[in-house]
Parts: sequence; C-alpha cells; structure tokens
Amino acid sequence: MTNEPTNWTYPLGLFDAFGIELEYMIVDRDTLDVRPICDELFRKANGSDTSDVEPDGPEGTVSWSNELALHVVELKTQRPVPSIDGLADSFQEHVRRIDALLEPMNARLLPTAMHPWMDPNTQTKLWPHEYNEIYRTYDRIFGCKGHGWGNLQSTHINLPFANDEEFGRLHAALRLVLPLLPALAASSPIVNGDWSPISCHRMEVYRTNSKRVPMMTGLVVPEPVFTRAAYEREILGKLYDDLKPLDPEGVLRHEFANARGAMARFDRGAIEIRVLDIQECPKADLAIAALITEVVRAVVGERWMGYEDQKLVKTEPLHGVLLDTIRYADRTRIRERAVLDAFGVKQSMVWAADLWGSLLEQVMPDHPTWSPMLRRMIKTGTLANRIGQQVRRFPNRTELQAVYGELAECLHNGELYRVP
Repeated sequence: MTNEPTNWTYPLGLFDAFGIELEYMIVDRDTLDVRPICDELFRKANGSDTSDVEPDGPEGTVSWSNELALHVVELKTQRPVPSIDGLADSFQEHVRRIDALLEPMNARLLPTAMHPWMDPNTQTKLWPHEYNEIYRTYDRIFGCKGHGWGNLQSTHINLPFANDEEFGRLHAALRLVLPLLPALAASSPIVNGDWSPISCHRMEVYRTNSKRVPMMTGLVVPEPVFTRAAYEREILGKLYDDLKPLDPEGVLRHEFANARGAMARFDRGAIEIRVLDIQECPKADLAIAALITEVVRAVVGERWMGYEDQKLVKTEPLHGVLLDTIRYADRTRIRERAVLDAFGVKQSMVWAADLWGSLLEQVMPDHPTWSPMLRRMIKTGTLANRIGQQVRRFPNRTELQAVYGELAECLHNGELYRVP
C-alpha cells in the first residue's frame, strides 16, 4: 500500500484521499467475555503507557488508538491514503499482530458492532489514561455505562474537502446516502444475550445515547447546511450553547462533541461517516467503504439529482428512512420519494438490497476485487441477517459462543462470514 504521496498539497480536495478507522473488541479467548485490557496491549506493544501505537513507525500505514471503553481498540490509517485498494491487507496484518500480542493474555479480537451479551452497566471500564478528562466529562453528563457508550464498535470513513464549495457538495451528498448505510452494513442483531428485531442495534442505541443534550446527535442525518459559517452557527454553535450549563469548563467544546452520522471536522478538512457497523473482517469493511465512496462521488457529480435539488431535501424524511434501515437493514422497503429520486429510481418502492445492487452495477461494476465480493455480500444479506440465520430467537450462551467464536476466526483469518 502506498503511503501519502510526497507531492500532495493541502487542503486535500474531494476524493483526493481517504481515511479509515476500524474498531474491535478485546475479549477472552475462551469465554469471549469482554476484557478491558487495551492499555495492557498498548504497553506490551510500545513498552510504556500510551494512547497511540505506531507499530511501523511514523511512516507506517496503520496505527492503533484507544477508545472510550477500555475493551476497544481502534485501527486507523495513520494519514490520508490515496486509494482504498490495498488497505484491507494492511489492516488484516495488524489484526493478526494484535491477536499475537493478546494470545499470551488469553485474549483475542472480536468483530461486529455490539458484544452479544456484555452488560455495559457493570462491565464498562473507561480509558483511564490520556484524554481521560474528556471521557470523565462524557460520563458525568451522560452516564457512559450503557450500550450507547460502552458497547458499540463501528467503521468510520473520512472524506476530505478543500473549500466551502466542496464542503457543501460533499455534505449534501452524504445527507442523501446516509439513510441507506445500515442496509449495507448492519451487524448488531444480538444484544443482552437475545436476538433483537432491530438489525443495526448499535445505531438504535447510538441515536439516543445523548438525549440529555439532543443537539449532540440531532436526527443523525445532518441538517441542510452547506457552508462552514452556517454549520458553525446552526449546528456547532447551538450544540455548544446547550452543553455549556453541563460543561462550564468547555471540555467538550470541540467539533468531536458533534455526534451526527456525518460529522464535519473543519480542523482536519474532512467529513467523517459514523453510521457503519463494523463487519467480520477488514476486507468486508473496505469493500463497503469502496462502494460508499463511489456512490457519494456519483451524487456529488449530480448523476441522478442536481446539487440545487439535493440541498432542498429536508432532514425528516431522510431520518424516517434511516429509522427503517436501522430496523430492517437490507430488507427495508424504501418508498420515500426524495430518496428514490436522489438515486434515479422511478418505481414507487424498492427493496434496499435491490437498490444497493443497482448502485453497485452503476458506479463500480468492474472493480476486480470489490465488485465480485460485494455482489456476493449483497445477495447473501447483511452480516446482521447472516448472524440472525444462525441463532434461535432465544439463544443460549453456548449457541452464541459458537456463532461469535466463528466470527472471531473470520476476523483473524480475513474471511467473510457465511457468504458463499
């Protein structure tokens, strides 16, 4: 994988580069219970306490970081990369390296967006080292011992913009694509040891985890604002005002406090997509990321709807579609006219899986790696549905351990789960 070109100039423009983040759970090798030992892992890898590990030095492709919960480790591109191609192998190598470090501790990495039987009220332990003031502030205000804080792992895609015009076009496109993402990436159908009728339960708890300050997530789909000034006034400014009585010191007065599903980071000139459940192995995540970026590129390019019309789409109907895909994933019936028009669909209803299949053939039909894999994934169904097919509606722990043990093997070996 090629690192950042030495002749890149900043700020990076639309689709010049990409940033990927993958979050995994650390679990016991035998029981698969969560193990809050990320700091021990980093200490073993680095030789001292740290919140970031650069296993290949500052020029490496992938680094490791902590998250709020002590049983979660994040693997991320160390800097923007010019292509998603080749990244899966880099991430897979680091998964195996972490598993090798965890093995003497009788631990391993586990994929999917929620631990299937974790009790976050008793088992959540917050990262106790660097940045702990931020995590303690979140915990004081919102109470982070719950599924929406202590038990959720996701894939993030960062897409750059160079100026206000590019920001507006990217933000408009992401608002339209966002509601469809759980229909492609849901992986969290098991919670509290039981099957859930909600395919993307991570997003179900995520969207309500900060209800004490509703402006933090809004309706997850961002408001229709298309300039930095409008964003800072209508979203960040209102959020900071609402947080101030609870956070007078301003610990959370930062762009990261905004938890919308597409989060503008003007400090790094990018928008971060946060709606994706993590999959069973890096190549599944990177395949999904490749398809999403090509669909976003097509929307930015006005393939199906002009930019001025994109800006007119209201948040509420998009939010309604998102709620449906959170629940039903690829089995969602999409009837919202604004969404159908945004992707050139003439019918009055389309199944979400069929829409994704159509989008794949329109924007990325011939990629030698991703296209054949995505066809198989879309045909077989989301990881949430594949997991659901393997468990009874009231599974016991032994049955869940068998399913999630197989998923842990898929992660270690870089294999798709139950995709023929």
